[in-house]
Amino acid sequence: MKNLLILTASIGALSAAAPAFGADFAAQPVNIKAPPPAIVATINDWTGYYIGLNGGWGSSHNCWDFNGVTPEGCHNSTGGTIGGQIGYRWQIFNTVYGIEGQGNWADFSGSNVSTAFPADIIGTKTDAFGLLTGHIGYAFNAVLLYAKGGAAVTSNTYRINSVVNGAEIARNNDVRWGGALGAGIEVSLTPSWSAGVEYDHLFMQGSNVSFPTAVGGDRVHQDVDLITARLNYKFSPAFGR
Repeated sequence: MKNLLILTASIGALSAAAPAFGADFAAQPVNIKAPPPAIVATINDWTGYYIGLNGGWGSSHNCWDFNGVTPEGCHNSTGGTIGGQIGYRWQIFNTVYGIEGQGNWADFSGSNVSTAFPADIIGTKTDAFGLLTGHIGYAFNAVLLYAKGGAAVTSNTYRINSVVNGAEIARNNDVRWGGALGAGIEVSLTPSWSAGVEYDHLFMQGSNVSFPTAVGGDRVHQDVDLITARLNYKFSPAFGR
């Protein structure tokens, strides 16, 4: 009987303490770990003034016609080129518009034996060219694909040499104008620096070249192909304000 009373008292004490114990347990704070911050992708903006350098390879295809009638043959004048460019771009959504001026030194040289006068070697050297073009492109964030077109100018020297001993018989030079079409890809490396590759084709006007020390002259036709690597620096938006 005594043991039964002790057991009953113990159960009663536990029952009275249970709500207080449960309340203390429920009041404990719940530690919830905060989610990591979302990563926001950088959006590249191509708008702004830029200046840069370019260098690569070129080939000038030249065909000579004596007095504009008798073909003397064609040759490719090939070599290296280096120069610079300056321009401005406007980005509207993903479309990028621009205008650019480019000037290059060149060393494109070539020659062939005249088919009309086998004793003569005719040769052409292009030592400089320039481009003034408009651009339109599409930006895939940090990658820009673009096409270009506009005006082109080349500086050329023409020579006639002897097949027998290589002596120069006649020489003249000219500056001629034409058109340019091209395309390229450019990648933004940082907010200011970008690098790319470009191809251009120049459609030059035919030029009448006279040789004071020789009888007659030639009508010379020219087309130029260029492949260049480019490095540009874009100024901050505050530039020019």
